[in-house]
Amino acid sequence: MKNILEISEYDVITCNDEYKSEYAYLPEGVFGDLETFIHEYTSSEDGADALEFLKIGYKRNLGKTISVTNYVGLIQMNNGYQIQVLPKIDLASDDTDRTETKKVFLQMLRTMKDFPAKVFNTANLQMSKMNLYEIFINMYLQEVRELLKKGIKSDYIQQNDNLNYFKGKLDITNHIKSNLTHKERFFMLYDEFLADRPENKIIKATLEKLGRITNSAENQKEIRQQLLFFENVAASDNYVRDFSKIKLDRTTEAYKSIIEWSKVFLFNKSFTSFSGGASARALLFPMEKVYESYIAKYMKQTFGNDGWDVSTQDRGYYLFDSPRKFALRPDIVISKENQVIILDTKWKKLVPEAGENYGISQSDMYQMYAYAKKYHTSEIVLLYPWNKDMSECEDISFTSEDGVNVRVYLVDVDNIEESLDTLLKSFE
Repeated sequence: MKNILEISEYDVITCNDEYKSEYAYLPEGVFGDLETFIHEYTSSEDGADALEFLKIGYKRNLGKTISVTNYVGLIQMNNGYQIQVLPKIDLASDDTDRTETKKVFLQMLRTMKDFPAKVFNTANLQMSKMNLYEIFINMYLQEVRELLKKGIKSDYIQQNDNLNYFKGKLDITNHIKSNLTHKERFFMLYDEFLADRPENKIIKATLEKLGRITNSAENQKEIRQQLLFFENVAASDNYVRDFSKIKLDRTTEAYKSIIEWSKVFLFNKSFTSFSGGASARALLFPMEKVYESYIAKYMKQTFGNDGWDVSTQDRGYYLFDSPRKFALRPDIVISKENQVIILDTKWKKLVPEAGENYGISQSDMYQMYAYAKKYHTSEIVLLYPWNKDMSECEDISFTSEDGVNVRVYLVDVDNIEESLDTLLKSFE
């Protein structure tokens, strides 16, 4: 049995084998383990829903269900089963093995400010054979490889040892205890220039852990090779202590991404505001934030090069001024000369039904109208991801009596630069 379930956002999982062909299916025991994981996975953020990314429900005839929301990534159960959640991305090309979807998703992830992957290269990676967790492991290994090219840091570290020669400072207390009958020996305190410093201890511990859990021959080979460079380093046996000793500054800049990754792997953390229990490892990402970050990066690149000022998560206005309450934070505000345009990203699949307002929510439109009034602009653009069903729907816009125009633009996330360049030309 292949112990991996590959699903997409908003899919429904069942353990009822009569509905295998209609829903994503997990064996009953694995389904129960996933339920346990959901209850263990707690939020560190006040007021956040502990079941925000996977929701337990019940459907008549079907029985218990687990619904996936808009969090994507991978959950790796301790029983060896893996649940890979990929984003719903419509691509113009055929993508039966989901390789292109993974590539686009990773490209999107790398734009997130706190995502530690600076040197990742997919060129020689067999992505069709790797699940997301193995790909994340490979990301870590590529970061370590770059560090090893530069050389790992060493430091003067105090040693305490019983020597047959005098070196450093005599440790009188231990010398008396140990050497009453060994006049030829000296218990010494001395400094040695060694690589056995906290950063390297953490990396070695991470490599050893990843060596135990990876199923990829490519990753296993790379881990064995990298561990040779840490032969004289003791793996951390107290992660909290050693992380607390690490001081990231200009001299240890090369360690920054690696240390962030190490926290993820050693503490079974995610890059979200959630922390897991003992039943699984998880790396989960809210697609709304990933999409927003992706659009923002390429907006700055495309529009910035054309002379536009691009501001993300602008904090200039409040809905009410007396008192100043309910801050307005449009995703992107662009301005050039006297022109101001608000752009808001929405990670949602629109539908080609004009009678249903294409699936655009009423609350989103209220929000856009408020933006227009406070920013004194009549131009608003909602940025939704392109999907095949909307191919025939062009020039979707809504105009109010007082001149506020909300336009819908469908972004091709697979061809982001060309797509945003087309949007730029529409403002000329």
